[in-house]
Amino acid sequence: MADHSRNPKQAETQSEDYQDDRVVGKAVQFSIVVILLLAVGGGLFWYMTRPPADQPVEAVEQSPLPEERELPPLTIPNLPFTDVTQASGIDFVHENGATGEKLLPETMGGGGAFFDFDGDGDQDILFINSMEWPWTTPQPEISSTSQLYANDGKGTFTNVTKGSGLDTPLYGNGVACGDYDNDGKVDVFITTVGQNRLFHNDGGGRFTETTSSSGVGGPENAWSTSAGWFDYDNDGDLDLFVCNYIEWTREQDQAMGWTLKGGQRAYGRPTDFTGASPFLYRNNGDSTFSDVSKEAGIQVVNPDTGSPLAKSLGLTFADVNADGRLDVLVANDTVQNLLFLSQPDGTFAESGALSGVAFDNAGGARGAMGVDVAWFRNTKSLGFVIGNFATEMTALYVCQNPGMTMPLFRDEAVSNGIGPATRVELTFGVLFVDIDQDGRQDLFSCNGHLEQEINSVQESQHYEQPPQLLWNCGADYETEFMPVPTEKCGEEFTRRMVGRGASYADIDSDGDLDLLLFASGSKPRLLRNDQQLGNHWLRVRLEGQKCNRDAIGAIVKVTLPGGEVLTRIVNPTRSYQSQVELPVHFGLGSTAQVESIDITWPDGSSQSLGTTPANQLLTIRQQ
Repeated sequence: MADHSRNPKQAETQSEDYQDDRVVGKAVQFSIVVILLLAVGGGLFWYMTRPPADQPVEAVEQSPLPEERELPPLTIPNLPFTDVTQASGIDFVHENGATGEKLLPETMGGGGAFFDFDGDGDQDILFINSMEWPWTTPQPEISSTSQLYANDGKGTFTNVTKGSGLDTPLYGNGVACGDYDNDGKVDVFITTVGQNRLFHNDGGGRFTETTSSSGVGGPENAWSTSAGWFDYDNDGDLDLFVCNYIEWTREQDQAMGWTLKGGQRAYGRPTDFTGASPFLYRNNGDSTFSDVSKEAGIQVVNPDTGSPLAKSLGLTFADVNADGRLDVLVANDTVQNLLFLSQPDGTFAESGALSGVAFDNAGGARGAMGVDVAWFRNTKSLGFVIGNFATEMTALYVCQNPGMTMPLFRDEAVSNGIGPATRVELTFGVLFVDIDQDGRQDLFSCNGHLEQEINSVQESQHYEQPPQLLWNCGADYETEFMPVPTEKCGEEFTRRMVGRGASYADIDSDGDLDLLLFASGSKPRLLRNDQQLGNHWLRVRLEGQKCNRDAIGAIVKVTLPGGEVLTRIVNPTRSYQSQVELPVHFGLGSTAQVESIDITWPDGSSQSLGTTPANQLLTIRQQ
């Protein structure tokens, strides 16, 4: 009997619980019946479909798991360098004109070139200099000029500037060396704050300025940076690409009023200036040039403002989609990088964003400075390396679809070790260079900040910064590039400097590549490569007959006995406002002779050589 003395609400709840229990109980009973039926049905199905007793089930043999590939121990080789700047006869000091006003051009200069100006087969040096500003008082008795040094073939240099014609005062930044009239002598183009200059090589150590007659001077108020010669229309002569940074005047700069902590005047930011489009000059074949920048499609504008988009500092060339035409990569400061893909009609299609080289992996623009390009993995995948501003790390864009019309690149800097090793420094000059002659191209960086007092506001930053050398240990290892420690490369890579451009050449004809580091407002550094690893090498110098005489744009492939192919492009336009030597260099490791050398000349013709001994400089003339 129910107890009606309880709380009515409590009794009502108890009754509901009882009804729920009955429902649950019925559900459980139903479930048990269903399970039994399924079990019986499953048993009958197995009985009806079981294999006959006299036909045992055959065991399937599994394939053995692949054995893990054993890699050789990873040991960074000894790569010692010696500073031979003074011993070699170089006494150049860069003049940037700084007197305390802190005008932006003062901290952006510092470029130069290795090139054979006298045709004797060794690599000479041209240091590009700025000068005192015209409003500086008092003016010096002798104005600063660029400096030309002749090599004796053994790495000793003599200053031959006086009377050369290159001893002309100008506020210089970068240089492009190329034989624009195919007369066998390398000419010189210098970019400036102001009108650019072209000097024709007359031979005998003399140059004549031909700026006015050639038509490549540009506006008198331009600020040009990197430049390079290349045959964009494949007509057999060299055309000229010139990067421009920003629209700049002293008055604009002073009006910005940039300061550091404490009210000190500071160098400004490019973000506060309007950009400036690059120039493209087509060679007319008669020592004159036509400005085809607009019709060629290289003048990109900001869609929001209609102003020029580019703020260009770095420049290099490569046939990124293997269509036989040179394409152009332009590294921009604080705005997207630009990749100009050459079209059959002589124009260019800007494809930086589509190809993946315009931004970082987060979709942001960086402070890009210098740039280089190489098949650094000895595969068909091309790679661009771009030096960036402090804390932004160096970028390494690697092509994911070689040979396709629209190349697709991915920044692999973090995954292969470059990113973490280069994050702190402000990198200007970058170079792929095979330091140890093992056939894999290593990575060199020339570093330095813009602001003398940067350490007072950023503890991690210094105006002077050490250069960096990253050893390429190969793509099979987890870290593809490894920083070379001081005990392996020497104290020269701990010495700080205000680094800007960089270049390389074999200065002493010993078969390995030496490094030249340019600086802003101070001395350069010539570092001789003193490695003694015993690896073999091969250097190839091309001479065009039907194409441009320098063979700029030619592709040279060396096949090793095991089938590995090393690929180089004749392209001295690299780094930051600088140029490297014209011959292409192959480290061969233990290989004493190569199976073949295959050349694709800029005009599309091909030429091959068979088995060739190593350890020589080979000159090949186009047939």
